[in-house]
Amino acid sequence: MHIHYPVLTPNAEYQLPVDNLHTLYVEESGNPQGLPVIFLHGGPGSGCSPDHRRFFDPEIYRIVLFDQRGAGRSTPHAELINNTTAHLVQDIETIRQFLKIDRWVVFGGSWGSTLGLVYAQAHPESVLGLILRGVFLSRPQDLHWFFQEGASYIFPDYWEAFSSFIPENERHNLVEAYYKRLTGEDDLMRMAAAKHWSLWEGQCLTLQPNPDSLDHFSDPFFALSLARTECHYFTHHCFLKPNQILMDLPKIQHLPSIIIHGRYDMICTLDNAWILHQAWPGSELNIIRDAGHAAGEPGITSALIEATQSMAKRVSYI
Repeated sequence: MHIHYPVLTPNAEYQLPVDNLHTLYVEESGNPQGLPVIFLHGGPGSGCSPDHRRFFDPEIYRIVLFDQRGAGRSTPHAELINNTTAHLVQDIETIRQFLKIDRWVVFGGSWGSTLGLVYAQAHPESVLGLILRGVFLSRPQDLHWFFQEGASYIFPDYWEAFSSFIPENERHNLVEAYYKRLTGEDDLMRMAAAKHWSLWEGQCLTLQPNPDSLDHFSDPFFALSLARTECHYFTHHCFLKPNQILMDLPKIQHLPSIIIHGRYDMICTLDNAWILHQAWPGSELNIIRDAGHAAGEPGITSALIEATQSMAKRVSYI
């Protein structure tokens, strides 16, 4: 069983303007001459944390983290204007060029797996390989499962709190109903909606209850960016064409890929990873038998660290 690498501090931190509105927080840690890797956080809207550096051997990897538009230390906080998948893909390329990196490993979990796949399909020449955790294909059925009907049967107690926040006559489309409140003018309503949305996700995140995770998801600053940004993306079908990721797989099938997914993932169900793996000859799928969705669950953490070690060997850095 692998555990996180020791606590690591950044070598450099940047505030990188990407347009007239958005400025991204970007950091580098690890070996400045090492194998470049870009970490793509989930949500969208969740931001990065110090533990995200610790999936990578700092002697081998040049570790790049950034907070996506509206998330974490990027500004403006929870901003939805000029915040689409295409903007995020371009931001990743902007960061790569700013840091003078030719090619890098793409590491993404949950929404980060979606973004990583779309980025790699748009810029395959910039990618050495992909490590994907808790795959989210952004299909209509994936959103329906978690935000309308499906996970509600597994967590009926948590679902009651999430769904009952919305008047009964609007519950036929909860994403739309929450979006109206999260983008409304009433500050108190916006924060209440954000808390209910974020807690629903936090309660379903892990196989075993995790009080620290719930505290994080109930934090108002985090909850607002997560809820507003997720709801914005999901209302707009993640700004992707129907079945776009699977249709564009031929563009990246030559790249090495390691897919890691918890068997009891109730946020992004295992069929996401299974279908991706079946459609991607040569991909490696590791199903973690005692885990849900979170990267911090022991089995998933161990598999991710093993994957970063394996990927370094595959691209001839060790």
